[in-house]
Amino acid sequence: MEIWDIYNINREKTGKTIVRGEKLEVGEYHLVVHIWIMNSRGEFLIQKRASTMQLRPNMWAMTGGSAVAGDDSHIACAREMYEEIGIQADMANAEVAFTVTRKDNICDVWLIKQDFEISECTMQVEEVSDLKWATIQEIKDMVKQKIFINYFYLNDLFRFIDSKDS
Repeated sequence: MEIWDIYNINREKTGKTIVRGEKLEVGEYHLVVHIWIMNSRGEFLIQKRASTMQLRPNMWAMTGGSAVAGDDSHIACAREMYEEIGIQADMANAEVAFTVTRKDNICDVWLIKQDFEISECTMQVEEVSDLKWATIQEIKDMVKQKIFINYFYLNDLFRFIDSKDS
């Protein structure tokens, strides 16, 4: 059973928790991390969601998930990356690109610059069925083909990365 801290719109913990799957009240949020791992070649590690996933099975996506009670964003980022792909996050080369507030969650979009081989990864089979490195253009093409989740912030993320490289 996964328990989440509940936050208000100002990202302050309310002192309440909720069990994953329970409905949040209007004005309540939980913390989510989206993790974009970029290697020194400018490619992103993307993962194919397992066929058993409730939301968007068999779709390509980034790594990420919900913070559990007691986690801050930094801890959730490192934990989710290790849980899903078996790689210790290099948090010295990680930063929150931006934060988006959605209907019931506050989502920190992390960028981690880190090199490793896919052969070093250990996939969490309940959530991940495949991994590969992909360029920005490949991700855009996969979105058009409707095989990669079309995160509404993708263009903002790619502009953020361009601004860091300039």
